Amino acid sequence: MSSDPWGRVDETGTVYVRTADGEQVVGSWQAGTPDEALAYFERKYEGLVVEIGLLEKRVKTTDLSAKDAQTAIDHIRGQVDAHHAVGDLDALKVRLDKLVETVDARREERKVQRAKQSDEARHSKEALVVEAEELAQSDQWRSAGERLRALVDTWKGLPRLDRKSDDELWHRFSHARSAFSKRRKAHFASLDAQREEARKTKEKLVAEAESLSGSSDWGPTAARYRELMADWKAAGRAQREHEDDLWNRFRGAQDVFFAARSSVFAERDAEQTENLKLKEELAEEAEKLVPVQDLKAARAAFRSINERWEAIGHVPRDARPKVEGRMHAVERALQESEETEWRRTNPEARARAEGLTGQLQAAVDKLQGQIEAARSAGNTAKADKLQKELDGRQALLDQALKGLHEFGG
Repeated sequence: MSSDPWGRVDETGTVYVRTADGEQVVGSWQAGTPDEALAYFERKYEGLVVEIGLLEKRVKTTDLSAKDAQTAIDHIRGQVDAHHAVGDLDALKVRLDKLVETVDARREERKVQRAKQSDEARHSKEALVVEAEELAQSDQWRSAGERLRALVDTWKGLPRLDRKSDDELWHRFSHARSAFSKRRKAHFASLDAQREEARKTKEKLVAEAESLSGSSDWGPTAARYRELMADWKAAGRAQREHEDDLWNRFRGAQDVFFAARSSVFAERDAEQTENLKLKEELAEEAEKLVPVQDLKAARAAFRSINERWEAIGHVPRDARPKVEGRMHAVERALQESEETEWRRTNPEARARAEGLTGQLQAAVDKLQGQIEAARSAGNTAKADKLQKELDGRQALLDQALKGLHEFGG
């Protein structure tokens, strides 16, 4: 019979191990000596020690799941409970119990961590949903669309929640994206319709602009081009692939017209500048007729000057008032000379002037006689009164004499 502190072999070859609950049969050994039997089962015990040590290390240093760890523990515990090894099996049970506690603690920690991660993921997804629902109302189509795509990528990187919660949040998130896409699609459809309408309108404007480009009706055509430009701006933008081409045609038609007008106006300006020079010379010639010495000759000379004036044509608009004013001044001087001559040679007017002068002279003579009589009688007051009346009549007589003088009297 052979034995050691943890086991023995009896004379029949039966191997026992000592435990807290007494000796337990390990197995039967018939192939060799008792010492060899004990050595064999001691090696099996050492194998269990190594296996437990490795499992303890895996539990502490790796992310071994609690389920897999418990399965491994149960497997080793089954071997320990089967008493198929010689050694301190009770110590192995203690180590396995502690390992179970460690696994349970790790399981609880992971449960708490998962709950925390789930809570964080819930808050994150709820925040994504709220932002997506706000973006769904945005009219910033490009930036909002890019942000929604970024939110999808963020969502995919977050852990899943419980199925119900995750599905509910995803439904809201997806609905917000769909609402935005629907609004954006409607907006661009409307924009496309507006741009197509703008294209049709601008096609008509281009056609009219091109039809007017050869016109020489400068004023009305230029005014119409201004109206067309206002209509162009009011029409809005056409599609990008049409807008530039339409504008180039529209602008090109205007350029043709205005270039032609500018050329004509340049020639006209040169001609009118020359006309101004000629009319200034005529105005200077006319001004030499004043003051009028010989009315008949002056009138004939002015008629000749005026005929040449009318034949010259237009002058620049800003110079017209001044040069025409010089001619009008000469014409007024001639008219005044004619009126003076007419008054001087008119028999009826002369007779009226002579009659009035005679009457006034008689009244003056009479008043002078009355004044002398009043002074001789010593009636100074009456004389003074009559003197005032005489002064008034004398002033009228002086004017009448001056007028009569104009008639050559």
